[in-house]
Amino acid sequence: MKYSQSSKSTMRALAVSPEAPGRIDIQDVPTPSARPDEVLVEVHAISLNRGEMRALRSAPAGVIPGWDFAGVLLEDISDELTAGSRVLGIVEHGAWAEMVAVRRDSIAAIPEEITFAQAAALPTAGLTALRTLRLGAVGLGDHVLVTGASGGVGQFAVQLSAQAGAMVTALVSTGTNADALMAIGAKHVINDIEQARDRFDVIIESVGGQVLGRALSMLDSRGRLVAFGNSSDEPSSFNVRDVYNGALVKILGFELFFDPLPFGRDLATLLDLMVKGKLTPHVAQVLPWDDVAIALDRLGNRAVGGKLILTLKS
Repeated sequence: MKYSQSSKSTMRALAVSPEAPGRIDIQDVPTPSARPDEVLVEVHAISLNRGEMRALRSAPAGVIPGWDFAGVLLEDISDELTAGSRVLGIVEHGAWAEMVAVRRDSIAAIPEEITFAQAAALPTAGLTALRTLRLGAVGLGDHVLVTGASGGVGQFAVQLSAQAGAMVTALVSTGTNADALMAIGAKHVINDIEQARDRFDVIIESVGGQVLGRALSMLDSRGRLVAFGNSSDEPSSFNVRDVYNGALVKILGFELFFDPLPFGRDLATLLDLMVKGKLTPHVAQVLPWDDVAIALDRLGNRAVGGKLILTLKS
């Protein structure tokens, strides 16, 4: 079965417009066509990520950005996922629109306990946290440092590390609510990496610059550092002897969209953890998508701690 909505020839989308505030505004664009391995979803909520903001700076006019979305499936694809099912998913671009074409293995059904806004906060941040921890082989009793722990990925990484039985130290900027991070699993919250007194089995790193350089010297024997971002936009330097003192350490890089594994299965895992109360997205603010310029400004100025969600109006 297919919904009639999928037959519309045009839709509205947040597309790049160089003269508009934030370089983006709502435009009428053609409805996407789904390839044989894709399905159309009517989008109800999207989340904003800092990586999307960076891409906006150089994106040409007319491009529809966006990775994370939650909405309603427009056709049957399995016994579980039928037309009208509430789903969340992730794409490399195009989510900021009334409809999106997405690979069938990149979506998962949203349980009834979870809202569209909560679901939209999950894909990029949740998948990045889960897969960086998996790459770092976080396990029971490991001492884990999460840098940038107040961000979307960082908060999920703290929660998932604690769920795995790790002892988590969260590195955050001054002024961040330490109690909130300790409530979701952090044993220690620090504002400066020099305050860390442990050596760490695993470091999940997203700040870059001096933080990355110093973190490398804090790896324990056979420690693993997984870097997935550089929020400081600064180069890193370090004394290689400091890293060798950790013996057989591993330095790994992670980029979500370079990972060839399908996303749907891990999205379902994250949703199950949410239903069980073991994983909670921090939705800082929900705004209508008409306010995208306001939302991008707040995100760029780090005026919110947590995920910014935009809801689409009919």
